[in-house]
Amino acid sequence: MFKAIQIDKTDGQYAASLVELDEQALPEGDVTVEIDYSSINYKDALAITGRGPIVRQFPMVPGIDFAGKVIASDSADFAVGDRVLLTGWGVGERHWGGLAGKARVKGEWLTKIPDNADAKQVMAIGTAGFTAMLCVQALLDHGVKPENGPVLVTGAGGGVGSCAAIILATLGYQVTASTGRPQEADWMRDQLGVSEIINREELSAPGKPLQKERWAAAVDTVGSHTLSNVCASVRYDGIVAACGMAQGMDLPATVAPFILRGVTLRGIDSVMVNSAKRPAIWEKACQYLTPEVLSKLSEEYPLTDAITVAEKLLDGKIRGRAVIACKA
Repeated sequence: MFKAIQIDKTDGQYAASLVELDEQALPEGDVTVEIDYSSINYKDALAITGRGPIVRQFPMVPGIDFAGKVIASDSADFAVGDRVLLTGWGVGERHWGGLAGKARVKGEWLTKIPDNADAKQVMAIGTAGFTAMLCVQALLDHGVKPENGPVLVTGAGGGVGSCAAIILATLGYQVTASTGRPQEADWMRDQLGVSEIINREELSAPGKPLQKERWAAAVDTVGSHTLSNVCASVRYDGIVAACGMAQGMDLPATVAPFILRGVTLRGIDSVMVNSAKRPAIWEKACQYLTPEVLSKLSEEYPLTDAITVAEKLLDGKIRGRAVIACKA
């Protein structure tokens, strides 16, 4: 038996609860993992609270991330005792996820934990940090250098934004943080290394198609009018890595920034990233998001608190990363 968060929908009533399950209840897969840590991401919070249409079938164990040790395997790529992690692949949406003591998944969805890291570190990084590293890598691949000017990070108080800010600051970039939490300004300067903080209201309302050139590049976690204004304010030949839709899925923009300034809008998806590319991204994420750095950015909670943490995250009462200890 093991504990898990389980989401059910009966007669239109949606409910998440802590339950005990037998291993026989696990879905199909060729690798079984004993989970040490998971995390609560924005998508997990939507799933647990029912505030967003994340879960595709019921009952569902949420949790798009997990890390632990292989305890059974029919995969040629993984052996009992291997330390593994998983992010994405529809886990926690269409396939039972990581907010549980155990999981059974396809081996092709797993990545071995880097030798210099452990389960807690990679879950403090999680999908948020993995996505942030993908965003930063997009900027690096575009050729953006620290001397080109400041880089904007929207939603900087959230998981992806805070991780992106730290990585960029560590690499020597001057980071401007956009946030709706002005009370966190000192924390962002001291712990994330940001140089400037602006209120998200500067970017969240409809704006002009082309605006003053302010940033060499940007990481946007918000979407909608914010993303439109960011694109309109990036300097010539700059790039915007877009990975979120906290404000909305719409993009009320014009082609002006793209054809008059050569701005690149690069979409970032962390769910279906090719398995072969993942180890290198994880190595880099662990290099920049060290346990020392993550201790300032994350907080650990027991599995029994996962539902409450999800509610607080959506209410803006959780900053950084919420790591969930899944062992009893």
